[in-house]
Amino acid sequence: MTVPAGAGSDGGEGHYDAVVIGAGPGGLSVALNLVRARRRTLVLDSNRPRNAATLHSHGFLTRDGVSPLELRKLGQAEIEAYPEGEFQLALAKSITPAADGFTVAATGVRGAPNRTVTTRTVVIATGVVEVMPELPSLRAFYGTTAHSCMECDGYEARDKPLALIGETDDLAERALLLAQWSPDIVVFPNGVGTVTDADEALLAERGIRVERRRVADVEGDRTGLTGIRLEDGEVIPRSVAFLRPIYQPSLAFATDLGLDTNDEGFVTTDAHGRSSLPGVYAAGDSTQPGPQQLIIAAGAGARVAATVNRDLALAAPAPSLNRA
Repeated sequence: MTVPAGAGSDGGEGHYDAVVIGAGPGGLSVALNLVRARRRTLVLDSNRPRNAATLHSHGFLTRDGVSPLELRKLGQAEIEAYPEGEFQLALAKSITPAADGFTVAATGVRGAPNRTVTTRTVVIATGVVEVMPELPSLRAFYGTTAHSCMECDGYEARDKPLALIGETDDLAERALLLAQWSPDIVVFPNGVGTVTDADEALLAERGIRVERRRVADVEGDRTGLTGIRLEDGEVIPRSVAFLRPIYQPSLAFATDLGLDTNDEGFVTTDAHGRSSLPGVYAAGDSTQPGPQQLIIAAGAGARVAATVNRDLALAAPAPSLNRA
């Protein structure tokens, strides 16, 4: 494996060892580990985290219950504490191959300037976009009493009347997993999701009901979700809803690179995060997503950072340690 040689960590003002696109836990973990390896690293982030509405994140060791926005703020501060680290709010627009690596163009957001920089490597860590069932009032409750990650929020919903709403073919499996937190579950395939007769019989044995009428909306008040309203007007009381979103990659800026992707459009990588184009890597949910947990994305980021650092070390002589 080789990456473009380019200038080293002592390169010009606009030249970096790595540009990390995306400041979720995967991207921040990549950047932190790279700056600790003395790699000049720029993090570009559009300030549009998909968990912005979530008040608390769970399962991250020593940070259980922390606000996702606070976790991002802490990660940014840790990276910027190193002289090799730089963070900017900017929306990546394009990545193009250049003689010494890649040129990355980004549009500044929230008053930040536009940037066009060159870099030896690029790490894509922009994650996914969640496509939810089209329910008019859903966003009013998302992040408080409507969630997409049962591993993250199931414990707080324990023993409550739960709804599982989705339009995918894995709803029966998701319902069986959700049952470890509550015995009172109603599954809503919304006329689209697949729950076979055999699945429904298995769920019934566990006390889980399948409601095949289409959902019109969710209902609630200031205390949170109170029910699921069907198209015929009946409201089924529920206190918490778990959604099964369809995940789509956020990769419009990388179209010109011609990266190999899987059938769902996620970046195909080897076991270490290398994409099909030398010098371009992907971390976290930009590759085929698995469990949607912050700590898993952070771990993946650390692994990819080790790969980037190794590839850089083997591609060119180590830069001088006598830095101004």
